[in-house]
Amino acid sequence: MNPQSDHRRQVTVIGAGIVGISCALNLLRDGHDVTVVDRVPPGEGCSRGNAGLFSSDSFVPLSLPGTLRKVPGWLLDPLGPLAIRWRHAPRLLPWLIRFVLAGRPDRVKAICDALEPLLDSSLEHHLALAKGTEAEGLIRSEGCMYVYEDAKSLADEAKSWDLRQARGTIVEKLNAAQIREREPALAPIFEHGYYVSNVGHTVEPMLLVKGLAKYFAQSGGVILQREVRYIEIGPEGPSRLITDGDDLDIDVLVIAAGAFSNRLTAGLGSPVPLEGERGYHVTIANAGIPLNMPVFANTYKFIATPMAPGIRIAGTAEFGGLDAEPNFARADVLATHAKWMFPDIDTSDVTTWSGLRPTLPDSLPVIGPSPVFGNLFFAFGHQHVGLTGGPKT
Repeated sequence: MNPQSDHRRQVTVIGAGIVGISCALNLLRDGHDVTVVDRVPPGEGCSRGNAGLFSSDSFVPLSLPGTLRKVPGWLLDPLGPLAIRWRHAPRLLPWLIRFVLAGRPDRVKAICDALEPLLDSSLEHHLALAKGTEAEGLIRSEGCMYVYEDAKSLADEAKSWDLRQARGTIVEKLNAAQIREREPALAPIFEHGYYVSNVGHTVEPMLLVKGLAKYFAQSGGVILQREVRYIEIGPEGPSRLITDGDDLDIDVLVIAAGAFSNRLTAGLGSPVPLEGERGYHVTIANAGIPLNMPVFANTYKFIATPMAPGIRIAGTAEFGGLDAEPNFARADVLATHAKWMFPDIDTSDVTTWSGLRPTLPDSLPVIGPSPVFGNLFFAFGHQHVGLTGGPKT
């Protein structure tokens, strides 16, 4: 559906995270009647606990040449960035094979070329989407810093930075003194770094989504808190949502249900190799240190972001299936990382969180019309860049 050229339609969006609410608000502004359906209130799924970045340079896929050889070390390291629930491993194997194949040089280039336009100018698109809403005051534009302990760890990421710079990412290379000048609370172990200016962040991801959702509802959109149990198919495609409340007739349907999207699309003739990649965060209130901008620590693949409730340390990737319970020992690891990164941080006041990222093997989200039904559209699979790519989706 091209909202600019089609006549007014009734559109139902399943999913009230940043992607679903962004789609809904854009459709409403383009003149359509829009209803959002989710089992939880807006912003309280994966959008609640992300790292908060609008990271236009994050188009480099998760799988790169050389990634495979790092995996055993990550899995064996109790403080490492990757974990697999071994009970889930047999079901994960086909996904892992596709993930490895996506790291071939020709595929990496193609993935970057496809993902970069979605993420480009994310900060500016967030500002435009949030204009006139309560979300507008939650956006910051201080940039982001990436830090490395030594020349070897910097060299290990050279390919990733080459891919970024080849597509126009402007970076400033930093030495140890420049890193400390920008962020004096960092441990003195970081000898090299990059600063990227065209990165923004939000100081409260959940409230950002709620602010957009509130504006959407005040502008005539409808938000229903219901669990979708089944989608009925009519002669033209999806025709009715069967929910735990009243059923809903459908004209046009958008599936933006994050990690749970495949449970809906598989019954609509479009199974997708989507995994729920569990991430964790700790938010440290009253941390007692300054932090001016988000800082990514390469060694353990996590990021520290200054937010209204405190400093958020977010990261790790855990594969255990959609129904596995969180292992909050992974969040405790992030608290340990915080002390490693910021020696003077006070971690006595900590809250933890866990959520499921929707991740495909090639890092590319599924965006666009269904190949089966003309009134069905997909908007999911944004892995680590749902917040970044939400407005343009």
